[in-house]
Amino acid sequence: MSVQVAIVEDDARLCATLARLVEEASGFRCAGTYSSGEAALKDIPRQPTDAVLMDINLPGISGVECVQRLKEILPKLEVVMLTVYDDSDQIFKALQAGASGYLLKRSPPDEIIRAIEEVRQGDAPMSSSIARKVVQSFRKAGPSSKESEILSKREEEVLTYVAKGYINKEIADLLSVGVETVRSHLKSIYDKLHVRSRTAAAVKYFQK
Repeated sequence: MSVQVAIVEDDARLCATLARLVEEASGFRCAGTYSSGEAALKDIPRQPTDAVLMDINLPGISGVECVQRLKEILPKLEVVMLTVYDDSDQIFKALQAGASGYLLKRSPPDEIIRAIEEVRQGDAPMSSSIARKVVQSFRKAGPSSKESEILSKREEEVLTYVAKGYINKEIADLLSVGVETVRSHLKSIYDKLHVRSRTAAAVKYFQK
């Protein structure tokens, strides 16, 4: 079955371009287009949707709030944020709200489609410029001191690579372990930090 992708973007021209991009990609189908978060919240939960391309700057409720409310209703929904600016504060707010990836709107078409594929596989795509900002921000802080949130040395290694934008297979190769082992470490990290996604785990751990 095709991956059902909804698009939430108030720029009609860009929205149409993204819809066409999704429809023309093999194995993908545009499940709907929305010019506001309010419209997306009303309609997306009513139909099969696997992933959302979400503009962060929307009229009315913001893209961040829209993600948070959608994830409360559809916790398995994957969301890739699209933005014109690589603003650190907005990046963290979106990731903490439940977004799985973050791309600049000027990203090449193939990168946008690949990002949807990656979030479906449990990875966390980011534009290179955004990834650099995330890593820089993480380096300014240390991990939690709470015993319940103390990660093992290997878990910290895995999370550090996640924060740098590596996908599971790349992490597995770097650590000379299997992909399933990486996924097992990520599950343990999620349990310890009480989060649902790899990006949320990275944000929560390194911002403390």
